[in-house]
Amino acid sequence: MISHTFLGTNAPDRAAAFYAPIMDALGWRRRHSETSTHLVIWNPAATTRPLFVLGWPFDGEAADPGNGGMVALLASDRATVDRVHEIAIAGGARCEGKPGLRPRYHANYYGAYFRDLDGNKLCIVCHQPAEHA
Repeated sequence: MISHTFLGTNAPDRAAAFYAPIMDALGWRRRHSETSTHLVIWNPAATTRPLFVLGWPFDGEAADPGNGGMVALLASDRATVDRVHEIAIAGGARCEGKPGLRPRYHANYYGAYFRDLDGNKLCIVCHQPAEHA
């Protein structure tokens, strides 16, 4: 089980504005912000964990996404994958893979990929068959 995911950002306010409509579309709520540490935290509306955290790196160095790292956020249906990818791109994200089936993972893997404003790679994915929607 995952407790939390932390993504570094060089501009916490900009990152928070970028992620707000994405998290809303996924049914996550903004838990709180800590201005002293520049952390912005969301969690699923129905539970307290996992957390999705944005903030400045604790070592004080610039945020720098690693090659090969990715965070995948679960969507309840394929329409939400489409909607979140559209929101991200409209917010300035770079497309890393349009919404669609990825049968090499499994028959119902429907995902979309993008890089946020700091270069972090994210996937929005639904594992349910289309008729589930």
